[in-house]
Amino acid sequence: MQYWADLHLHSHYAMAASKDAHPEELAFWARQKGLTLIGTGDFTHPGWRAELHAKLEEAEDGLWRLKPEAARRPEPDLPAVRPVRFVISGEVCTIYRKAGKTRKVHHLILLPHLAAAEELSARFAPYGQLASNGRPILKLDSRDLLAITLEVAPEAVLIPAHIWTPHYSVLGMGSAFTNLQECYADLTGEVQAVETGLSSDPEMNRRLSILDDYALVSNSDAHSPAKLGREATLFAIELSYSALRKALKKPFSGLAGTIEFFPEEGKYHWDGHRACGVRWSPRETIRAGGKCPVCGRRVTVGVLHRVECLADREEEGQPPSARPAQRLLPLTAIIAAAEGVGAGSKRVQRIYQQLLATHGPELRILRETPLPALAGTAGEKLAEGVRRVRQGLLKVTPGYDGVYGTVQIFPAEK
Repeated sequence: MQYWADLHLHSHYAMAASKDAHPEELAFWARQKGLTLIGTGDFTHPGWRAELHAKLEEAEDGLWRLKPEAARRPEPDLPAVRPVRFVISGEVCTIYRKAGKTRKVHHLILLPHLAAAEELSARFAPYGQLASNGRPILKLDSRDLLAITLEVAPEAVLIPAHIWTPHYSVLGMGSAFTNLQECYADLTGEVQAVETGLSSDPEMNRRLSILDDYALVSNSDAHSPAKLGREATLFAIELSYSALRKALKKPFSGLAGTIEFFPEEGKYHWDGHRACGVRWSPRETIRAGGKCPVCGRRVTVGVLHRVECLADREEEGQPPSARPAQRLLPLTAIIAAAEGVGAGSKRVQRIYQQLLATHGPELRILRETPLPALAGTAGEKLAEGVRRVRQGLLKVTPGYDGVYGTVQIFPAEK
């Protein structure tokens, strides 16, 4: 079977996360998006683990489902929607000194059961304040984090998260590792998948031959339930933890593709200095010596620049192992552009629910539903917007230094 999975998300216990990020809301939005498997997020937080124990029950091997009494009422009645499953997951930040430099790396961890989450959290507790944030900061070397994780749960999966983000990632400019071996040392072979992050896509990552032996996965890193599925990974495997773990190991035969945020929309795609409003391409940064022309400080080097620094292939040099990737925008953004109103307006929400009730979940609408059918439900301009997104006919302004980029579906005519 094939299904969409979003393995990296956050609960209401995470810093800057929505207060609505409870299991029942996550399951509700996963159904609307068309996701079959989602992470729980934040397994290290004691309050969140208690909530998971109260609201989830065991389903297939190593997976969990919402208890019937915990489900949000009413459940959406959508065509072609599978029941939602959870996998125990969490993101951990490690900050430490190595080879004379401060390293800040985020890691996504998947576990086969809640008992492992309890034990692993107990092992992490001496290194940080687990109850202060759903994504805790641990004073621990990344290699040692992996060693402890595998000691507690040999079936665990550790995936370096959003590997290009400037300040908190394994390959970003801030941590300055140039490959995974420098980070994970003798345990590098235990890492077989990496997360591309919102500011990069698989095509950019495949410009580095050092990543040829890794599965590239995409996830939303959602801090609110409605953001689920803005990136996701397509698996062609049975629905179980063991099959998921196997798919994330070579030869990655269970990986069928990804859907992507437009990487330019990510808030660290280009270089720049937010305080001074300076937004630069990598070439402009190099030409200026990396210094802001307004204040003289060094600009934040973004994902595209960092990829260019480490790449050993041209853009068209994709390896045979590359999987299909499709860039999409949220359906609410397309409706809002077609209607000329805000994405959070009642009109957009009404049309969104009408489309889902008629054609099924969001990912199906964005990728598969015939345009005439969409036009019949929500008008020709909505169908035209979906066509432009599918074909990439958009005006994109890259994000920089923490400022999200913008994508215009119907740019104003000059």
